[in-house]
Formats: sequence, structure tokens, C-alpha cells
Amino acid sequence: MKLKFLGTGTSQGVPVIGCTCEVCTSENSKDKRFRSSVMITTEESRKILIDCGPDFREQMLLNHENNVDIALLTHEHNDHVIGLDDMRPLIFKSGKNMPLYCNSRVGQEIKKRFPYAFADERYPGAPAFDLHEIENKPFHVLDTEITPIEVTHYKIMVLGYKFKNLAYITDANFISDTEKEKLQNLDVLVLNCIRKFDPHPAHFVLPDVIALFKELKPKKLFLTHISHHLGLHDIEDKDLPEGMHLAYDGLEIEF
Repeated sequence: MKLKFLGTGTSQGVPVIGCTCEVCTSENSKDKRFRSSVMITTEESRKILIDCGPDFREQMLLNHENNVDIALLTHEHNDHVIGLDDMRPLIFKSGKNMPLYCNSRVGQEIKKRFPYAFADERYPGAPAFDLHEIENKPFHVLDTEITPIEVTHYKIMVLGYKFKNLAYITDANFISDTEKEKLQNLDVLVLNCIRKFDPHPAHFVLPDVIALFKELKPKKLFLTHISHHLGLHDIEDKDLPEGMHLAYDGLEIEF
């Protein structure tokens, strides 16, 4: 299986509009970050998208991706779901509704933000989604076992997802001991890290991630959901502990 980072930035992306800091003005492509999303390619070449933010259209075009079989949603914040309308060409091409997997709270929010996708009589050109409610227990889809991981993002519960010996977690500032049991001795752990020092009420910062790396002992840990406050990619990446890496848009890993 493969994971490709379609986006590794925060809700504002990098560069941030109007910002002239050294990260936002960097010419290094690794310092330019779309909103966070990944594409999983299964062993049967099926495509599983995790989150669909406002950059979805451009992410698909730049990465030469032309299909999504299902989408997994971590939570309902706009930087993770507001691109769902741009799935229309894929829906029209397949002639089928797009399956969305999420918890019940997120499903209700999707219906509120895209009511036209669920209307009994949709206007021509509207998208169409099939919502599949999931709980915090493993499920199978596309011949793949997927294990949800419940994490806390300020005051809401967000789902991470585990495939084989890889786990992807975004938008978290707390993981319970029970959920950490799912994350022991992974080959790859992907974890959000919004900035370098100052504590954040809803996201891990670098000292938190380093502590989790030492506790959970994955073979490799990739940082995502990165803001311009973390620093320049080439400088910060080489200063990380061995086995830790800054993810960047377009990076693809096998697992």
C-alpha cells in the first residue's frame, strides 16, 4: 500500500495570505503546503481519500490523481471537508454516489453544509454522497481493514485511521492511553504538529510530538498539519530526532 501527502498545511495553508515571514516567502516547494489530506492506494490500486479540504481540486490535478473510490473524514472543520463539492467530476464519471465514511456527528454536519447533495430531487450538476456511519471499531471496505483512532481536538473527538502498520492522525492535542494501545510499535505514524514551541489548545506542538515518538516508538514518524510557525523545511527537518521527518506535499511512502 502507499500513502501520498496531498497537503500538509494547517487551515490557513502555507504561505499564509499577506504574510512575509521567511517560510511564507520561501521559494522551496517543500515550504508550500496545501490543507492537510492524504491519498491511500491499496494493494488492488483502489483509492481512499482522507479528508477533502478547499485545495482538493488542485491537489488532484497536481498529483495526477483521477479517481477516489471512498473518502474517510476525520472531522467536520472546513479545512477538512469543504472541498467535497469538487468531487462532482468523479461522481459524474463513475455514475455512482461518492461513499463518505465518518462518525454520526460529522455526517450531520455534511448534510447541513451540502443539503443539495442529499435532496430527493437534485438539480442537474449537483454532487451525490452516500454517508456510512462508523464507530470506534475496525471495519472493512475495498478489501482493506481500517481501524479508527479516537483523539481529542480541543473539545471535539476526531478520528485518525490505521491501515496495516501505519496510522494517520491530524488535528489532535490529546490521545488517551486506550487509543495509544493501537499505536504501539508502528512502522509509520503520521501526526499533526502545528508549530515549534508555544503550546496550542487544539494541536500538538513539537515537544508533544517528540514525547509521543519516544513513548510509542514507531519506526518512522512524519509530521503534518504544519504551520509557517514551525520553520523552514530543510532546516527543521535535519534537526529532528532520527526517525522523525517533516512531511511535505507530494511525498509518497510505501507501507
